[in-house]
Amino acid sequence: MLTSLQNTKVKEWKKLHKRKYRNQTGLFLVEGFHLVEEVIKSDWEIEELIVREGTNYSVGGEVPVTKVSPAVFAAIAETETPQGIAAVVHQKEWKFQSGALTLMMDAVQDPGNVGTLIRTADAAGFDQVVLGSGTVDVFNDKVIRATQGSIFHIPFTSGDLNDFIEPLKENGAEIWASALQDAEPFQQLPSPDRAALIVGNEGKGIHEELLNQADQRVYIPIYGQAESLNVGIAGAVLMYHLKG
Repeated sequence: MLTSLQNTKVKEWKKLHKRKYRNQTGLFLVEGFHLVEEVIKSDWEIEELIVREGTNYSVGGEVPVTKVSPAVFAAIAETETPQGIAAVVHQKEWKFQSGALTLMMDAVQDPGNVGTLIRTADAAGFDQVVLGSGTVDVFNDKVIRATQGSIFHIPFTSGDLNDFIEPLKENGAEIWASALQDAEPFQQLPSPDRAALIVGNEGKGIHEELLNQADQRVYIPIYGQAESLNVGIAGAVLMYHLKG
């Protein structure tokens, strides 16, 4: 059992909370029973499980398990009330599918919003997610928690959204962009047979160069006094509409 905070492994686990180290190692950390169970159910490769002393948990297969003291687990945990189990997981990214029902995020910076959008894309039956430039790292701790495990069940990739729009159009997808100006109420438009949805930055919206490539700009009417909808909520409404 690991008990020292100065142990090399412990130091490496702690560094997985930083994007730079995650990129260097190709690893990331997930924490809590639900997320660990979700990654085990998936086809993602687990490097090892980290289990706090006194935590009852068993897993089949060949996954290495490292027992640690409560002090060590507290040092690597990011949650306020750690459940005593975590997993070190190998990063994974899929090849972009140009004929798929796609959610595209343009510079969405709040981890909770990104995680919620991934979770909703999974729930709504979207085929893939593309995280555009300026969007928070998908392997950020808060993003992973907000996905509630959907990160392990829906394909995603990252890059400049400009590089993905033309292949989608060539495969018959209609590009919808969430916008306020020069936009139509989404309810008045039928959901196309093939589609991709772009949602934008919390404060600035979608970059103009991307808006100009959209086939349809849409907005969600506000009937009360609220100024706007959170991007996670707006994305959910539009995704379910596009799914049809």
